[in-house]
Amino acid sequence: MSFVDKTLICKDCSCEFIFTAGEQEFFHAKNLINVPKRCHNCRILMRVQRNGANPDNTACVNCAECGAPTQVPFQPKGYRPIYCGPCFRLKKGQANEALPQTKT
Repeated sequence: MSFVDKTLICKDCSCEFIFTAGEQEFFHAKNLINVPKRCHNCRILMRVQRNGANPDNTACVNCAECGAPTQVPFQPKGYRPIYCGPCFRLKKGQANEALPQTKT
């Protein structure tokens, strides 16, 4: 099945966000049928509120890779780079590919 990036509208902040082909593949692999209704930042805020934490402890920072503003559920200390959701997944995927494969 071929997936193409889709532009969606966040139900909370009414901003456009991209539902990437990679995210769609993940949803398909997990048999998730509903598309996301919230952008990355609003999903983080909703998760923080659902866990009973104070949303004031979140921080809005710029992604170290692409410069896009992103919300994180913690106060960064400044000594590690912060990435937006898509850049974080890309970095995580590259790190997993670099790990040596072990035989079982």
